[in-house]
Amino acid sequence: MERVQCSYESLDETFEIGKEMYRGQQYSQIYFARLRLMRTLLYSLVSQWKPNSPVCTVLGLEEGKECVVVGTLFKNMKLKPCILDEYSKERSVVPLVKLHNFVDKDDYLVLEDESGRVKLGGNIIVPSVYVTGIVVAIHGKETGAGDFLVQEVLEAGLPPQIEFPIKSREDRYVLLVSGLCIGSSKSNPLQFQLLVDHITGHLGDEKEQSIASQIVHVVIAGNSVEIPRGLLNGQNLASKDLSKMAEPVKELDILLNQIAAGLPLDIMPGPCDPANFSLPQQALHRCLFPGSSVYNTFRSCTNPHCFELDGIRFLGTSGQNVDDLEKYSEAKDKLDFMERTLQWRHLAPTAPNTLGCYPYTDRDPFFIQNCPHVYFVGNQDKYDTRVIKGSEGQLVRLICVPKFSENGVAVMLNLRDLECHTLSFGTQFSP
Repeated sequence: MERVQCSYESLDETFEIGKEMYRGQQYSQIYFARLRLMRTLLYSLVSQWKPNSPVCTVLGLEEGKECVVVGTLFKNMKLKPCILDEYSKERSVVPLVKLHNFVDKDDYLVLEDESGRVKLGGNIIVPSVYVTGIVVAIHGKETGAGDFLVQEVLEAGLPPQIEFPIKSREDRYVLLVSGLCIGSSKSNPLQFQLLVDHITGHLGDEKEQSIASQIVHVVIAGNSVEIPRGLLNGQNLASKDLSKMAEPVKELDILLNQIAAGLPLDIMPGPCDPANFSLPQQALHRCLFPGSSVYNTFRSCTNPHCFELDGIRFLGTSGQNVDDLEKYSEAKDKLDFMERTLQWRHLAPTAPNTLGCYPYTDRDPFFIQNCPHVYFVGNQDKYDTRVIKGSEGQLVRLICVPKFSENGVAVMLNLRDLECHTLSFGTQFSP
């Protein structure tokens, strides 16, 4: 059967570190760049939101006078880990408890701009929802105690979205998978081979092969391999250990070779992959994939990754941004965290505070300028999805892509209507 085709355009230039150079710069510059960018945007919204309220800086606040202040939020958290805790852990006989979430009822928010900072009061703005690094506009007044009593909060909201292309009558699918973890004890080689055979049309009857022929693109969202941690001890490795480190990557290349021979494939780096640690992670080097990289269908991409398929815009990460938000704020589920990043117009608001990030000097690459039609994050505990709607009619499909090595689940998204479902691959036989 002939495979369905679609046009592809990469939009990863924002996340590529090209001529940037590290010269010992500090992270304050990326915060200033973020504030300048977001403040211009919020000022344009404030004129409609509070047309009769003056806009002040933190230093220009007057007691009892209502006004609007635009600034960056800082969240004071007593449970947030610091280097001194790490030191005391080494010195202490009793190990410190490692928390999954660092939110506490005594946390409070501070708003700061270039002129100064002020503590926020009242119960309108809830500290557990916000994290350090978000730029917002706040309406309220300064109290006698020197705090700023918050009456209303204005977030940037969903960015403008390009028009959704005219719906096609035929089904065309994008397959999203993450957390293959080849080389780990959790990985099942047969399970991934079944997925590869399904994608390439070598599995199932004629109906299954017909569905497989409608898959136009595959995206692997991080954590494709797992290097044995015992080998990564900083010591010089023996030749047998070096070859053992390379085995998971070789195995991955063999499997990707089968996919790239038949259809386009994007692979993103994740926290466990042989790539740089800080966001944005740069594309995995093509020399790691001598077999797959000979095909022009094989693309090694950045994390975050942005691209368009037939005019439908995708934006995705390997999961670090949402996992970090879960540590320093609270929400009902991961989709809520995803929705907040869109409402804040920032893909990784906790970078560089608690999430590793390159120290940019004149721009913030994580600012979301255009609203995607599909927003996905990889390496999540379970599959979940939701469609959200913006105030200007934006429609976004949110997708949590589960770890394939743990549950054998991949996600199929239909470009025709952005509906999605899961593909599950099991290797256990019931008697």
